[in-house]
Amino acid sequence: MRADARRNRQRLIEAALAAFAEHGADDASLDEIARRAGVGIGTLYRHFPTRQALLEAVYRSQVEALCVQADDFSAAAGSASATDALARWLEALVAFAATKRNLTISMMSSLGGKNSEVVSSCSAMIREAVVPLLARAQQAGEIRPDVDVTDLLKMSHAISVACEYPSSHSDQAQRLLTVMLDGLRYGAGPDGARPGGASRDGAGADGAALPAG
Repeated sequence: MRADARRNRQRLIEAALAAFAEHGADDASLDEIARRAGVGIGTLYRHFPTRQALLEAVYRSQVEALCVQADDFSAAAGSASATDALARWLEALVAFAATKRNLTISMMSSLGGKNSEVVSSCSAMIREAVVPLLARAQQAGEIRPDVDVTDLLKMSHAISVACEYPSSHSDQAQRLLTVMLDGLRYGAGPDGARPGGASRDGAGADGAALPAG
């Protein structure tokens, strides 16, 4: 693809993202999207023969950007805490899910739901992106070893949904993420050691069982 064609394609994706966010994936005018991108409607159809094709391209572009961030955070971490890199990406994931939730729901409906090929493949991309970040933090003994990628994604999704509702905390997403990460650290380290000398089986330093509540 020529450089100018690549630029036009990217402009169309960016214009479509803005239009979908404003009007919904089903109601946004393709003519308006072309105008926003500064191209003719014919150019839009050459790149995206159908609305469905444009929707898929927008959805994939957003997920690909999120996956690139995972690589960037991992590379930039250097000798710093492995959990810091994981935390930064989870923060980006929650922000992505929270700010684009209505758009994502609208697009997923048009794309055939969570079982459609494009949604399934994008979900797989997100899972693959977080695998090395989680593995690195676990190998460093900073995150409990029984946590898996599914746990992380479910908890992150729950936070993004929770942030749709009003809260007395202006930084509610960051606050919930901090609590989540504290829980992920609890039980990490040699032999699953926990704060206060407790082990993962619930026994205290003197061997007595910790109270359930």
